[in-house]
Amino acid sequence: MGPAEPVSPRDEEPGIASALIHNGEGEYLLHLRDDVPGIREPGCWSLLGGAREPGDRSLEDTVRRELREEAGLDLPSLEPLTAVTGAVDDGSEPAPVRVYAGWWDGDPARLPLTEGVMLRWFRPDDMDRLRMHPATRDLVRRHATGRASVPSGAVRHGAGAVRHIVGVHLCLEDPAGRVLLGLRHHNSAFAPSTWHFLAGHCEQESAVSCLVREAEEEAGLGIDPRDVEFVHALHQLPGPGRRPRLQLVFRARAWTGVPEVREPDKCLGWRWFDPDALPERVVPYTRDALAHVRAGRPYSEEGWE
Repeated sequence: MGPAEPVSPRDEEPGIASALIHNGEGEYLLHLRDDVPGIREPGCWSLLGGAREPGDRSLEDTVRRELREEAGLDLPSLEPLTAVTGAVDDGSEPAPVRVYAGWWDGDPARLPLTEGVMLRWFRPDDMDRLRMHPATRDLVRRHATGRASVPSGAVRHGAGAVRHIVGVHLCLEDPAGRVLLGLRHHNSAFAPSTWHFLAGHCEQESAVSCLVREAEEEAGLGIDPRDVEFVHALHQLPGPGRRPRLQLVFRARAWTGVPEVREPDKCLGWRWFDPDALPERVVPYTRDALAHVRAGRPYSEEGWE
């Protein structure tokens, strides 16, 4: 349910609640709605939420119920943000909406989505290329401008300490020495239409377990953890206001299966490349990591001063 113009406190009490969910990287969670007639914002990227039901004691109850029902999300904290007039695209009357802000840092692809097409993280600067109501875009940008890049209660563990994101990457080589790369979807919030390692983020699991899981989920490859060896670590500071990342690169000495597209919303295809003839559009740190691996360098840094 996307928002539009702010409503005055004197206006009608909202009967709809939406959630503006953001993470520690300055990204916002958007919901791609079904493109069907008779609903608000068909085929648009919007905010999760919905209408108040008789059993809801408050609008916070409404938004929490909608998050559970639509995406299996149960956030520890939701704070009232603003009241707006709901965007209208179906000819119905504008409706007041109460917007709540919350913090979450998970992988939306792993949520049990029950409505709409998909959930994805987007940075405010990426939203110009999305089909979404202009007022929803404006609300996200106003929130991004007015908040700190890292919510202290969510990610800081001591004075000046910030939790790092741990990424795992598979440097898989075939018998001819070619490396496997995947072409990221053109709607991807990170590196769209660009070749990248098979990769993922650790989720309450070891790095090797994450690698094995991602290989099966993304490409249908079976890897025995005993066949995995560490080859490189890149300690990366992506940019101002973004959380540091520890990018771990592993090699698999053996595997089963043939790479196939298991998550077409993320990856459009897998291909083997000669390391000396990589495509032009490769994620820069992927290219650098490959060079370090080939040179036998186990560690590098990027973005730190």
